Order: sequence, then structure tokens, then C-alpha cells
Amino acid sequence: MVVGELAESADLLIIGGGPGGYAAAIRGAQLGREVTLVERNGAAGLGGVCLHVGCIPSKALIEVASAAHRTNELEPAGLQGSVAVSLERFQGWRAELCARLARGVGELLAKGKVRLIHGEARFNRPDRVAVHTPDDRALFLEFEHAIVATGSRPIELPSLPFDGDRVLDSTAALALTGTPESVAVVGAGYIGLELGTALAKLGARVTVIEALDRILPGIDASLTAPVTRRLRALGVDVKLGTAADTAALDAEKVIVAVGRAPNTDDLGLDAAGIPTQEGLIPVAADMRATDRVAAIGDVVAGPALAHKATAEAAVAAEALSGLPAAFDPRAIPEVIFTDPEIATVGLTEDQAREDGLDAHAATFPLAASGRAGTLGVRDGFTRIVTDRATDRVVGVHLVGPHASELIAGGALAIELLASPGDLAATIHPHPTLSESLHEAAALALGHPIHVSG
Repeated sequence: MVVGELAESADLLIIGGGPGGYAAAIRGAQLGREVTLVERNGAAGLGGVCLHVGCIPSKALIEVASAAHRTNELEPAGLQGSVAVSLERFQGWRAELCARLARGVGELLAKGKVRLIHGEARFNRPDRVAVHTPDDRALFLEFEHAIVATGSRPIELPSLPFDGDRVLDSTAALALTGTPESVAVVGAGYIGLELGTALAKLGARVTVIEALDRILPGIDASLTAPVTRRLRALGVDVKLGTAADTAALDAEKVIVAVGRAPNTDDLGLDAAGIPTQEGLIPVAADMRATDRVAAIGDVVAGPALAHKATAEAAVAAEALSGLPAAFDPRAIPEVIFTDPEIATVGLTEDQAREDGLDAHAATFPLAASGRAGTLGVRDGFTRIVTDRATDRVVGVHLVGPHASELIAGGALAIELLASPGDLAATIHPHPTLSESLHEAAALALGHPIHVSG
């Protein structure tokens, strides 16, 4: 051993305190492991990107912008007067919200007697990491098992380097204290469209630039059509088939949202004997990269979603603790907080046919929903995809208000191998948007109530 590298022991070491990391720490503690969690931002960083500069602040901004905008849209229903939004006051509210949630995570870890270390970890052996602490010390930890949960970061374009002033990543965009007069959003994926829509509702003149020929690449085009119509209604100029380096970016602010890269390049993975493929760590079904080390979340293949990371966390902690465990979901729900929201789980009709299934899709329009009418909404739908050969629900897709809250019912139906008859026989409350699942199932069976078959 090198002089000065006296190592402390760690039973189960977690690197990264985001949704995957802290969930793995809590599950490990529940299994009786002595858990050490290394988070580069310490207690203030618990919850990771998702809590501090991603999921939570972006949805908070979307909620505030939508609430103000809906006041004006519901003027025909009797609402009078306009609502102004102070982004400066929003930032103070958002900071307290995120800090409170982070404190909650810290309390959960403390109850599990998880040791929290403030610093950045790097492997220097297959069973050891060096942690660089904020006071410029090196702390060495020899572990029995470890879980890598270091998340991801925004991708920077060489032609548009982030400067924190005019060219912004999503983190800087969410920290704005005033609404820009004009904004160019580079990238029509979910991050770009969520931010662009919110800023348009706050009064910015928004242009979205996308190199491909459609918005939300990877999402079924029929699901994105209502979003395209809504962007047009909001005055958002969408330029498809346009490369950022050829576009005239004459906006006050430019937000680059072209994807995220896994945080694996500075972990010393070679020293741990862990390979990467395009920055991602290959893992087995039990999330192990080696006998000692597992990896979860944005650093492994699959959608970069917090709920996926949380599910993988339980598998990794259990597998490393000697329990039989595998990450093998039938479907992972995806949610896009555009206007209208998109939520999708399982197979689309085309995907089901490509898989050789006897696919059938039943689509219930929100225009026929009484609850949607009370919200002033007509554009959107609920679609159920079934395999007629096995009488199973294999996909559920929603476009409309609160789709994010409804999709879990679709995921449950798929996981439980439910039939459309099961959904149709389940009494749904009225008047609610959840009724649309019942209506789509009844439509699939050929006896709908509120639309003609």
C-alpha cells in the first residue's frame, strides 16, 4: 500500500446521491448493510440533478407558467383579469422547495444510519475508491460492494458552448430570474419542448430548432400531433430539419437541449475493471458490472428516467446483498410534460405488429370526456393497444391534462397481464379523466358508451 493511503472500510458504498443513489442506500440499509454514500455536493446535493436542477424545478416552472396562462384561456368560463409571474420570486420559492425535499432525503438516510461523505469518488482499485473532499483531502475507502449512480449532464455543442449568459444549458435556463423577450431552443426533445412551452406561456417569443424532421423523435408521431398544434397556438415557431450551426440564432437567450451524457468519464472505471460502451456501463440483469460493483440510472442503458433509476436501485442493493433480483419490467412508463402532456407505456400499435402480435388499438377522444370539458380541453386522447390473440393489454398511451398521473394505471395493467375486459369491468369514478381508460377499454371490446363504435 502506498504510504498515506490508509483506507477505511465500507460495506456497501454508493457513489451519487440522486434518485437512484439514495434509493439504493435506503434499500441497502433496510437489508442490514452498513451503507456509505458519497455525494459530490454533500447533504445539499441529495436528490441529485432531478431534484435540484431537473425534474422538480422544471415541473414547478411548468406548473406556474401553465396556471398563469390558463387564467387567460378560461376567460370565456368567467375568469377575469390577467396574472403576472415574477421569475425572481419563483426562484426563491423553488430554492426552498428543493432544499426542503433534500432535507427530507437526508432524514431518511439518517434513519437508516447511512454515512454521508461530501466529496467526489474515483476508483483506484477494483475494491477501493479515493474521495476528494471539499477541503482538498483524500479519503480512501475499501468496499465490499459498490453501486455507481452518478447520473448525467447536458450535452454541449461545439458550435454553441455554454457561457451561462446567452447560451444556456437546462440548468441555467431553469435559473432565469426574468422572462427573456426571445428564446431559441436547440433541440425538440422533451427537455427543449418543456422549457420552450413554459417560456412561451410566460410571454417569451420562442423558436425551436430541430435537426430531425419531427418533434420528440422516438415518440409515436400520432402522440405528438396535439403537441404540435398546441405549440402553433402558443405562437412557438418550430423549425424542423434545421441544424443549429446553420440557423440564425438572433434570440436574446439560446437554450441548448440536445440530450444528456452519462457521468462516467472521470470515475476511474478502468482501475475497477469496468468497461464502458459510449460512456454507458454494461450490466447484467441484476445490475452488476462486476462481482463487486453494480451500476444504475443514467450511467446504464435504457431511458434516463428517475423512476427507472429508483427501480434499478432496489435490484442492485438486493443482488449485492445476496438476494435473487433482476431488473425485468414488462414496460417502463415515459412522461413528457409538454402541453398537452404525453404519457406512454408498453407497445404502440405498430410496435406490437412488428413483434408479431395481433394488435388492435382503441382510441377514446378527450372531446367526449365530461371532465376534460370542465378543464376547457378538447384535444387529446387515451389509447389502449391490445393483443387479440392473448386478450392482453400491451400498451397504453395518453395525451392530455394530467396524463402523467394516469399512466401508472396503464403500467399496472400491462404488468398484471390485464385484459381490456378487466379494465372495462373496473368501475372508474365520474367525472374524472381516469374514466378515459375505462372508455378506451370498452371501445376495444366493441361496446363503448360515450363514443360510437
